[in-house]
Amino acid sequence: MSSKDWIGYQARMESAFRGILRDALQHVAKGGMMGNHHFFIQFDTNAPGVVVSDFLREQHPIDLTIVLQNQFWDLKVFDDAFEVGLSFNKMPEVIRIPFAAVKQYNDPSQKFGFQFHTNVGPTPSANPVAAPVVARTPPPPADSEPKEPTDPTVVSLDRFRKK
Repeated sequence: MSSKDWIGYQARMESAFRGILRDALQHVAKGGMMGNHHFFIQFDTNAPGVVVSDFLREQHPIDLTIVLQNQFWDLKVFDDAFEVGLSFNKMPEVIRIPFAAVKQYNDPSQKFGFQFHTNVGPTPSANPVAAPVVARTPPPPADSEPKEPTDPTVVSLDRFRKK
């Protein structure tokens, strides 16, 4: 039997994960992208506060994934959103993405990421949602050797068995 969550753990967890994204972007805005870090950020193109061109919204009516790696400019991070300049089909565009519109974040260089099961409105703390989950990184190319699973919730006991 469960009781009503008066503390709002799920909304607090979501807020914390969005805070990690905000902090990572602030770090990049101040010092640039370092090492092999690069970010995949998927967002709802119809969420309140999202600013993209009509062309992009027509091409991506549900969501859009952007990559922040080498070719982006003017990254600005605010309390509730971020702006970044990107090139789409060789056309420069500045987009604005509220953190509440982000559906998924991934930094493949660190095998770190998370996704949100449901999108929230402009005030995440007022809308309890399902807890974020750690996202799996994309599968390796077919020509690479198979590796141990990267899912942090799965532990392979094979390496502990005597051979």
